Amino acid sequence: MDIVAYWQQQVAPYLRAKFGQSERGASLVEYALLVALIAVICIVAIAFLGKSASSKFSTVGSSVAG
Repeated sequence: MDIVAYWQQQVAPYLRAKFGQSERGASLVEYALLVALIAVICIVAIAFLGKSASSKFSTVGSSVAG
């Protein structure tokens, strides 16, 4: 088997499967979903802990100031 035939039958399909564009869109969607999930978790945490954290910071700030 000459080198060109080997390349076309063995190496080229492997490289296309390994480094092809088909996985790029899927990983982009996965990262977007992770970022959205982290954002939702942060918003929920701020909503639940916002008032108590604000009162704690106010207490600490007033004790430091005076």
